[in-house]
Amino acid sequence: MRVVAGEFGGRPLKTLEGKTTRPTTDKVKGAIFNMIGPFFDGGRVLDLFSGSGSLAIEAISRGMSSAVLVEKDRRAQAVIQENIKMTK
Repeated sequence: MRVVAGEFGGRPLKTLEGKTTRPTTDKVKGAIFNMIGPFFDGGRVLDLFSGSGSLAIEAISRGMSSAVLVEKDRRAQAVIQENIKMTK
């Protein structure tokens, strides 16, 4: 898994091992953001059930100003924090 495009494009992202999360594939992320990307000019993204945080990180990479990530699994929260650190 990686950041597909934008400021952090190409950077690898960690995911949680096991079946508790199902990360959005790079192909699906690319398709989503190719459709909605032209509407990004600042703003805030809400990433519910964040898992690895890849959708929010992708949105920030492509121009969103901030993100709110919601994840209840503490192990996934740790993965999200690691992924955010890798993009700084």
